[in-house]
Amino acid sequence: MSNQHTSAEQALGTAGIVKRGADAAESRVANQIWWDADADDYHETHGEFLGAADFVWCPEGLREADARFLGEIAGQRILEVGCGSAMCARWLKENKADVTAFDISAGMLRHARRNNAETGIDVPLVQASADQLPFRDDSFDAACSAFGAVPFVADVQEVFGEVARVLRPGAPWVFAVNHPMRWIFPDDPGPLGLTVTQSYFDRTPYVEVDEEGKATYVEHHRTLGDYVRALTNTGFVLEDLVEPEWPKGHTRNWGQWSPLRGKLFPGTAIFRTRLTS
Repeated sequence: MSNQHTSAEQALGTAGIVKRGADAAESRVANQIWWDADADDYHETHGEFLGAADFVWCPEGLREADARFLGEIAGQRILEVGCGSAMCARWLKENKADVTAFDISAGMLRHARRNNAETGIDVPLVQASADQLPFRDDSFDAACSAFGAVPFVADVQEVFGEVARVLRPGAPWVFAVNHPMRWIFPDDPGPLGLTVTQSYFDRTPYVEVDEEGKATYVEHHRTLGDYVRALTNTGFVLEDLVEPEWPKGHTRNWGQWSPLRGKLFPGTAIFRTRLTS
């Protein structure tokens, strides 16, 4: 992780990085405590870029207002998966959608409640894990996620299965994740981040641990094929895979994302899918 996360690492007693397995329960606990600890620093660093009621898909700055990946949203019941402080959900509600947002982190939801109050856009907020959704079957017309939840669960097919369960037939499910090819490079926005250091095919999770070996952060890698198979197995059809190019004049670094790396290879993969009828 980058030095912008030093406060969270200190609070959780992070002592090192290991490559090992991490099951569903350990992944849930680790990422709940991580995002609780990092929520304040995250919003101090990225809050201005993300806004309080704006739908930014990725560090490249692509917005739903321009992309319209979700299609017509007015009057649609939409679920935001891994909402953080729910800025995307607030934008959707401001544009006449009926939105529910959830996140595993109480720290993130604290920022979401504050931004609800400050903007006057009151989005319903739920604390939940993406692989254990507390919603009824067939209750949403669309689902979306901008870098929320998907990389942090042990079994992505469980997540897609839960999303499929709560969506109505024919509904879109659009989500943005770190581009899988980024896994082979170090998390460095500079020249060191241009050299391959590990295999694309190594799915061993990235795990940060404290001195007793307890996980304080877990992230899971999937290849593009893994994502496509998991989607197909849960009833989704892949309509498009968007790999945003780095925009000219966009000079902002975000962790490993930077103009240097962005002009050479993609940093984000946005999967546009639809549940079969």
